Amino acid sequence: MALKTLSTFLTPLSLPNSKFPQHFLTTKHGLILCEFPRSQKSRLPAADSEGTGAAAPSPGEKFLERQQSFEAAKLILKENKKKKKKKENVVKASRNVASCYGCGAPLHTFDAVAPGYVDPETYELKKKHHQLRTVLCRRCQLLSHGEMITAVGGHGGYPGGKLFVTAEELRQKLSHLRHQKALIVKLVDIVDFNGSFLSRVRDLAGSNPIILVVTKVDLLPRDTDLNCVGDWVVEATMRKNLNVLSVHLTSSKSLVGITGVISEIQKEKKGRDVYILGSANVGKSAFINALLKTMAINDPVAASAIRYKPIQSAVPGTTLGPIQINAFLGGGKLYDTPGVHLHHRQTAVVQSEDLPSLAPRSRLRGLSFPSSLVSADHVEGASILNGLNAFSIFWGGLVRIDVLKVLPETCLTFYGPKKIPIHMVPTEQADEFYQKELGVLLIPPSGGENAENWKGLESERKLQIKFEDVERPACDIAISGLGWLTVEPVHRSRKISQPKSVETAGELSLVVHVPKPVEIFVRPPIPVGKAGAEWYQYVELTEKEEEMRPKWYF
Repeated sequence: MALKTLSTFLTPLSLPNSKFPQHFLTTKHGLILCEFPRSQKSRLPAADSEGTGAAAPSPGEKFLERQQSFEAAKLILKENKKKKKKKENVVKASRNVASCYGCGAPLHTFDAVAPGYVDPETYELKKKHHQLRTVLCRRCQLLSHGEMITAVGGHGGYPGGKLFVTAEELRQKLSHLRHQKALIVKLVDIVDFNGSFLSRVRDLAGSNPIILVVTKVDLLPRDTDLNCVGDWVVEATMRKNLNVLSVHLTSSKSLVGITGVISEIQKEKKGRDVYILGSANVGKSAFINALLKTMAINDPVAASAIRYKPIQSAVPGTTLGPIQINAFLGGGKLYDTPGVHLHHRQTAVVQSEDLPSLAPRSRLRGLSFPSSLVSADHVEGASILNGLNAFSIFWGGLVRIDVLKVLPETCLTFYGPKKIPIHMVPTEQADEFYQKELGVLLIPPSGGENAENWKGLESERKLQIKFEDVERPACDIAISGLGWLTVEPVHRSRKISQPKSVETAGELSLVVHVPKPVEIFVRPPIPVGKAGAEWYQYVELTEKEEEMRPKWYF
């Protein structure tokens, strides 16, 4: 019998129960590969004597074709892996570099005065034993012993000293947050609420949820009702159109309110990383230390993290890079971040030697003018029977307030660092007094070169303050980076003794002088002290407004 060709066997017409489409039947004969069960091969009919189709590929050709397809697939997978690695390296490059656990600066051995410097012998020893992440740089060691070493320059940086990084570069290190799923804990200093608030925080945080934490409430005057302060903070936050999950009044020193923040973080974290965000010197590192200390009671992971906690210092710009902290048993990390440096605060215009004087260390006590305690040192050759009219008040060498028109009973009460003295002189003598006493009585700036290089109070703002209710303060005038003063139309001690002389409405006129970049805020008065709870009025809200409002805790 003659051998039959493969094309004859694979002709559609030769298959049993053939249901091929019509266009297959009309085309020319070609190679069509079909797979059948072995049981069906015996049903093929006898082949024709002659065939016209192409020969079937040999087993060797099939093997070669299969191997070529495998190699092509391997190349494609290899290219995809390379692309993924490149993306991961871009994101994780900074995490792979060993950094100082105190400030986040990359470790090095080539510049002894730069942040991140480590002695070469120590560096090599720690590197050999894979312990570089347990190293504290020389700058952090000096900061922990009270030395003032600034390292941030640029717009919002600090004059004097050697500068290694700009404020813009530090802000750039936070730019990835808007594209990352994270929980943001935003810190605000209650003493410098407006100056440290970061109104444009959404530019950094994106749409990530925010927990607002108010720090240093232990510095508020004695007998302050924190319920009133919490309501005041929420009202101020709503006016700034910042949507937050909740508001917490805290103290890193006394640990007030820290437990509530931990509960809120655990509730809202949901496996995400937690970033502590805020302006420079707002107390982020101190807050993280308080957080770890409280968590360590029940969490062994947090207890182990306390050993390598971020360094605390009065120098704004202590933290120079993100610091990763393993603080949670469940997924997610805790990050201390570089402070956002703002050019409009007093800390951006004074020298590093004067920075400690701007940070209050003990509970604030309001200093009122005029006062029965005012001595001849404060007012020389002038009578204060007409109240504050035609007088100027100097808050160190940083602020000057000229009183143009007020009621005789008007009182200005100052809240700020105790190290900055306050002096009152007649306005006609104010210019001479400032030039003579700058760096002596009016500090900061401190004496010597700092006073000689001081540019003066170049910016001034005239304020027209209206009031209708003499039973409560008219407003606060907040100086960014320093503190605030409360304008009271009637001195508290005179409300009882001279009730008939009080006017029921009027207008106050003041001129405030500050260094050029420093901002001045006029805001509703914050209810501090025992008297604050007496005059503060809670806002009446509808049920819908109550639901939209964030809750406050302490």
